[in-house]
Amino acid sequence: MARSALLNVMVQSAIKAGKSLSRDFGEVQNLQVSVKGPGDFVSQADMKAEKLLREELLKVRPTYGFLGEESEEIKGTDGAHRWIVDPLDGTTNFLHGIPQFAVSVALERNGEIVAGVIFNPATDELFTTEKGGGAFMNDRRIRVAARKALSDCVVGCSVPHLGRGNHGKSLVEIRHVMGEVAGMRSFGAAALDLAYVAAGRLDGYWQSGLNAWDIAAGTLLIREAGGFVSDLTGGNDSLTRGDIVAGNEYIKKALLEVVTRPLPSA
Repeated sequence: MARSALLNVMVQSAIKAGKSLSRDFGEVQNLQVSVKGPGDFVSQADMKAEKLLREELLKVRPTYGFLGEESEEIKGTDGAHRWIVDPLDGTTNFLHGIPQFAVSVALERNGEIVAGVIFNPATDELFTTEKGGGAFMNDRRIRVAARKALSDCVVGCSVPHLGRGNHGKSLVEIRHVMGEVAGMRSFGAAALDLAYVAAGRLDGYWQSGLNAWDIAAGTLLIREAGGFVSDLTGGNDSLTRGDIVAGNEYIKKALLEVVTRPLPSA
C-alpha cells in the first residue's frame, strides 16, 4: 500500500513507542510478584511512550497541536491540525501482563480525522488508514464483517469497573444486547476493539465514557473499512461526547437501537 509522508511518520512513531512498551511489558511479568506491584512502573512506561510520540511527531510538524492522555494539551500555531494520541490503550491489561494493548495515533485536520494508526506491539499487528485511502492491517486491506443479523454477531463492549461511573446504565445496555447477539466480548482496549471491527473480527462495538484519544484513529479505520460509526444519539459527535457505536450499515443501526432501548418498567 502507498502511504503519505505524514502517515509514514505516524507509523514510525507508533512502532518506536510500541518497542519501548514491549521492553517495559517484559518487566511487568517480574514485578507481579512484588507486594507493591507494577502500578508505578506502568505509569512511567505510559508517560515515557507519550513523551516519545510527542517528540517524534512535533519534530516533523512543530506547528501542529498535540492532545495526549498523559500530558497537558499543546495548542499548535497551525490552528488546523492536531495530533491525538493514546500512548498506551489498555493500561489495565498491560498492568496484568495481558498482551492486549496498543499505541494509537490520529491526525485531525479542521476538526476531522484524516489519518490513523493503531499498533499492538505484543502481536505485531499494525492498523493504518488515511481518509479516502482504505484501511489496512500489516499492509493487507481489511473490511468490516458482512453479517446483517445481530443474532449471528459477536460484538464488543466495555464492562463497568472500579472508578468508572454509570454502572447502572452500562448494565442495562449489556442486559439488552445479551439477548440479541451470538456473543459478547470485552477485551479492555477500545482502540483495538475498533480496529477489530474494521478487520471484521468483531461485528459491532459500543461504549460510553471514552476520550478522544481512545477512539480517534479507530473511527476513521472503521469508516475506511466500509463501516459506520456514530455516537449513542445517532450523531457524529463521538470524540466530544465520549460514546460510540460501530459496525457495518445494518449492525450499527441495529446495535444502536438495542443499546438505547429503555428498560421495561416493572
